[in-house]
Amino acid sequence: MRDETIAIQGGYTADATRAVAVPIYQTIAHDFVDADHAGAVFDLEVPGFHYNRINNPTNDVLEQRLAALEGGTASLTVASGMAAVSYAVLNLARAGSNIVVAPQLYGATYTWFAHVLPTVGIDVRFASGDPVISMEPLIDKHTAAIFFETVGNPAGNVADIAALTALAHRYGVPVIADNTIPTPLMLKPIEHGVDVVVHSLTKFIGGHGTTLGGVIIDAGTFPWTEHADRFPMFTEPEPAFHGVVYARDFPDAPFVVRARTVALRNTGATLSPFNAFLLLQGLETLAIRLERQEANALAVAEYLAADDRVEWVGYAGFPGHRSFDLAKQYLKGRVPPIVTFGPVGGYRAALSFFDSVCLFKRLVNLGDAKSLVSHSASTTHRQLGPEELAAAEIAPELVRLSLGLEHIDDLLEDIDHALNTAARTS
Repeated sequence: MRDETIAIQGGYTADATRAVAVPIYQTIAHDFVDADHAGAVFDLEVPGFHYNRINNPTNDVLEQRLAALEGGTASLTVASGMAAVSYAVLNLARAGSNIVVAPQLYGATYTWFAHVLPTVGIDVRFASGDPVISMEPLIDKHTAAIFFETVGNPAGNVADIAALTALAHRYGVPVIADNTIPTPLMLKPIEHGVDVVVHSLTKFIGGHGTTLGGVIIDAGTFPWTEHADRFPMFTEPEPAFHGVVYARDFPDAPFVVRARTVALRNTGATLSPFNAFLLLQGLETLAIRLERQEANALAVAEYLAADDRVEWVGYAGFPGHRSFDLAKQYLKGRVPPIVTFGPVGGYRAALSFFDSVCLFKRLVNLGDAKSLVSHSASTTHRQLGPEELAAAEIAPELVRLSLGLEHIDDLLEDIDHALNTAARTS
């Protein structure tokens, strides 16, 4: 099946009720046949559902659908995008290890890396400048992962995925990529060597600003047994789960199975089945929503670029953008519907623009059917100092627009009104 069909029908076969929509299995647990069956399910000897902190039939359809779209072997849905990032990293890193990170990140991810992981003994090393060049000196025998966003939020930079994965694999290090912004309909990082993909499903996949969710997708390709000294959690018996050896017992998806049975089972950031149902509804319309959102984003970017009230525009579809060539290489000729710009007048003008919009909703989500505006330096990244903001490519005046499905003329009129107010302020 093609992506658009997988997004609607993948992973689901109707049960005896012949329900066309995926049912919401709003239950805490599932009945075992007998003691032997219970033991076999707990030991992962047979597939099955038993307690919904760990798995659920509604979530399972969403997991199969997302794994198929990304080209992975299995996936694990969790309660939020940050839970997905956290579990993916903690599935590999321990006290004394380090991860190497590209700094163009969502604000909460940056904070988690810079200020929380070090408190549990995990060193986070941020690249500077060109990640492909600057990451290599940061890698050592204790490096547990390389992490980057395929398209940075809000910087809009496109990562050189093949070069980064080649670098990591040369040192025996797995790669985790956050693919939230392009979604698998624009970009499949696994095709370019990425080992683990994460998403905030809250954004484009949910698409309606109603539902939190996250996912971890296993490529099933990293050779854990060849790097047993660095990753004993995959090659030695797991004391937290009945002595399972993940790389041996689950060779197709050891990463996701361990994340489910160790991280999710013991810390419980479970996606509710009702949220899984809502995310399935969003996924069904993702392809058609993106078409309209991309068209709106292009029109807005062109409007801003031609306006003398605007100092600069960040849009990877423009030939002058530093990621223009990488966008053509990795995004199938498409550009995510995110536009950044700096109004004439700097920081103060940016705040005035933010305060003056009428149709654009002032919030820090993105990928909604509604058009959204955020000012990163005063919201999602306000805890960063000047040097950290510069490393994340966030200018003080940067305004981020996430384009929705409204009529383009209404959006442009709203932008014109807010730019007039910003110009008077500056």
